[in-house]
Amino acid sequence: MNNPSSKNSPSMLNHYQALFELLSESTRLKAWLPEFQELIEPKLSAQGHGDFDRWSTALNQLPHIDHDRRHLDLPLNPNLPLNPHRQLNQDRVGASPVTPLSTDQQQSLQDTLMSMIPWRKGPFELHGVHIDTEWRSDFKWQRLQDHISPLEGRRVLDVGCGNGYHCWRMLGAGARMVLGIDPSVLSVMQFHAIKHFMGPAPVFVAPLRMEQFCTNSRYFDSVFSMGVLYHRKAPLDHLVELKNSLKSGGELILETLVIDGDENSVMVPEGRYARMNNVWYIPSPLALEKWLRRSGFKNIRTVDINTTQLTEQRSTDWMPFNSLKDFLDPHDIQLTHEGLPAPTRAITIAEAP
Repeated sequence: MNNPSSKNSPSMLNHYQALFELLSESTRLKAWLPEFQELIEPKLSAQGHGDFDRWSTALNQLPHIDHDRRHLDLPLNPNLPLNPHRQLNQDRVGASPVTPLSTDQQQSLQDTLMSMIPWRKGPFELHGVHIDTEWRSDFKWQRLQDHISPLEGRRVLDVGCGNGYHCWRMLGAGARMVLGIDPSVLSVMQFHAIKHFMGPAPVFVAPLRMEQFCTNSRYFDSVFSMGVLYHRKAPLDHLVELKNSLKSGGELILETLVIDGDENSVMVPEGRYARMNNVWYIPSPLALEKWLRRSGFKNIRTVDINTTQLTEQRSTDWMPFNSLKDFLDPHDIQLTHEGLPAPTRAITIAEAP
């Protein structure tokens, strides 16, 4: 592979050397690795985002703290509010120090991590600093974990993974290796901040979109796509991309927005949906299953349908901008700001042929 030109890139690309070695197990992926580096190289430098240098400075300022334990499913502080709608365990990812940090050390660490806001997926707990993210991503994990095939020993791809919260949960469930991909450079930098404290592990997050990923790798045992499909102008293309990343018999775990209706019901928002301007198609669960059949999947079943609650997605000190309650009709939270059905999400599982 070529040497990166950016002064920041060498250290960032070093984070991926172990991943390159793992992917070299696959003939198809090994042949694709030069393209992989070419795609991520500019994003791992100031070329990738105007705030890259600020985020890189924050990473370099993170202290080196010996951790006593790495937590992949640690119960949250019981003083934190419970979700009144679902009796779910509240789990965070993080690390505990050998020696507790002083108040000043915790504040310094918190200030450094807060310089990387907004934090959208979590929660995390790093040496006593609780990162209270916009999404309680642990709620989603609790909804799906009992329905998926055991991850023990599996190679896993997590598409649209954000800062990698679920990637760590997948590792905790026994995955052999986890690769997350997400186009957000900030999310990738947040992942590296978390991994700085978690220590070496076969978990990686790369700044890529699914359509940039290796075509027809047939490498992964499990592929997750959560919160991505409705952002794709060609949703069936996305489903085929996911299928082509799976080994024969591999499992797709798909989570996306849905509406009520029969197998032909699909909502196409005009303009915005919940103030988002990049939502293209929202199918019914039955229509989604039909799409999966047309894409070649088998053994398709929808295992959960859940209307997003204000306790699962909300503004916090770590994500102080507009969140779900600002996207809903202030007089009827069953509707979006535009008068459309409020966000409801389904988890559907399918098998690659």
